[in-house]
Amino acid sequence: MPSFAQSISTALQLLGSADPVLWRVVARSLAVSGLACVIACVVGVVLGAWLAVASFPGRGALLALVNTLLAVPSVVVGLVVFLLLSRSGPLGFLGWLFSFQAMVLAQSVLVLPVVVALTRQVVDDAQQAHGEQLQSLGARSALRAALLAWDERYALLTVVLAAFGRAVSEVGAVMVVGGNIEGFTRVMTTAIALETSKGDLPLALALGLVLLAVVLLLNVAIALLRRWRERVEGDAPMPQGDAVLRA
Repeated sequence: MPSFAQSISTALQLLGSADPVLWRVVARSLAVSGLACVIACVVGVVLGAWLAVASFPGRGALLALVNTLLAVPSVVVGLVVFLLLSRSGPLGFLGWLFSFQAMVLAQSVLVLPVVVALTRQVVDDAQQAHGEQLQSLGARSALRAALLAWDERYALLTVVLAAFGRAVSEVGAVMVVGGNIEGFTRVMTTAIALETSKGDLPLALALGLVLLAVVLLLNVAIALLRRWRERVEGDAPMPQGDAVLRA
């Protein structure tokens, strides 16, 4: 087994030499997580904004369920999706098990509660500040949700980035439904686990460095978006939703 210094040196050489095996894994990982994030955000932002302004029996129980799902381990999500996609499962006819589509579905399900919960919180805060004004102008729940979400679009961009970070860094769900098949369903996290168990520490370390770089860039992007939001919206005289309704 190579020493730590040797592993670092070899890992940097792999990164510098554009190793095709490494970068194929990276590209696949980013594609899976990116597509899953898009799907989860399209559904989750709409559902979260609606939950922030809607009032109906059982709303509290639904919010409790969403918050509970935030803590569900990724392997449990993978198991549920595996059962759904298995030959005897309700979605078995799709033939998606151990495929790119299965991993996207698993990560979408995993990330969806995160998007819903964070979006609901962002829109609910805006609702507390401006909801009465919009309601007095005749805006119904659906319109209020849309206007408040648009007013908080910069905050919601941080939700999207947080969702992508959650997706790209998880290992359990994609391992269960993807099978970690080389050249087909192997992503960064599953490759790191496999290569470490095989003793190929340089490749695992190189993938780990790429993953750390992706997470670092996400955090930097979130910080910059927050500063940009404060600068752009800090001196706004009234929410844009009010302006739209008054026009």
